[in-house]
Amino acid sequence: MKRVILPLILSIAFLSIPQVSAEAGVISDYKAKISKNRELKSARNTITKIFTNQDKYTNAHDLEKLSELYDESFVNSDGFDKKVYFKLIKKTWETYPSIIYDSELLEIRINGDYATVYAYETASATTLEQTENIEAYGELRSQANTMYHLKKRGENWTIVSEQVLNEKSQLKYGDARFIKMDLSAPELVKAGDEYTAFLDIELTDKEGAVATIDNQHIIHPLKQADEAFRQLSDENELERVFIANKQNLNEYATASIGIAKAEVYDETKTRVYLSGIAFLMTRVNVIPENKYIKVEDENAQTDK
Repeated sequence: MKRVILPLILSIAFLSIPQVSAEAGVISDYKAKISKNRELKSARNTITKIFTNQDKYTNAHDLEKLSELYDESFVNSDGFDKKVYFKLIKKTWETYPSIIYDSELLEIRINGDYATVYAYETASATTLEQTENIEAYGELRSQANTMYHLKKRGENWTIVSEQVLNEKSQLKYGDARFIKMDLSAPELVKAGDEYTAFLDIELTDKEGAVATIDNQHIIHPLKQADEAFRQLSDENELERVFIANKQNLNEYATASIGIAKAEVYDETKTRVYLSGIAFLMTRVNVIPENKYIKVEDENAQTDK
């Protein structure tokens, strides 16, 4: 019995050494995990505050404070750099002084010094258009799902890019404000491929409409669309087929609608008048054509 005690003690001792090391490693890993989680939580809180401030500064029309949230290297998926992007923001505020923005963060993904944020964003505004003969009150409604990219420089996070995944906007005047209408188009289409933009309007028996559908490349400044108004079908629908550009540009499908009403004012006469107008816009992101990919012909014969 005495002979096996020492080897037994030694075996127990040696078995315990890696166990202690493992426990030490577990503790070390646990501390590292806690530290990493703390850093991620801090980064997440900082990024969340950036988008809270984004709404705050846009609704206050504070261009200077808003600019501080964006990196000087900022460029969006339409190719607009920070200078052009903020010029367009300022123009929007001048056009719609009452505009209100709201953002809902759907997901925040952090990978080291980089982060991606998915947000659902809305904007609304009222406007008054005045001419010599008419005053028209309008309502703007816009909604978009947007992906933001952020980068950490030192202790600060800034927005370096954004990509609008899908977007719809409607500007309605007069009776058009109370009519349900929608312009649908694919969110994503390959350069050079055909796609259809489809307009659907819910009209009563006393209402009629004429409309036009067009598409515009997302460039600055936007080019005026060619308008050719058409009568809607019996189902109050209109569609048009486009071919996506091959210039690496995203596009807008657009629609202009005029709402007409008929009013009988004696036994023999009916007055038809324009009671509302609307402008609809739906984003179409275009997958650019890559001209540098060569596909080998598998059936080609090679000389040996």
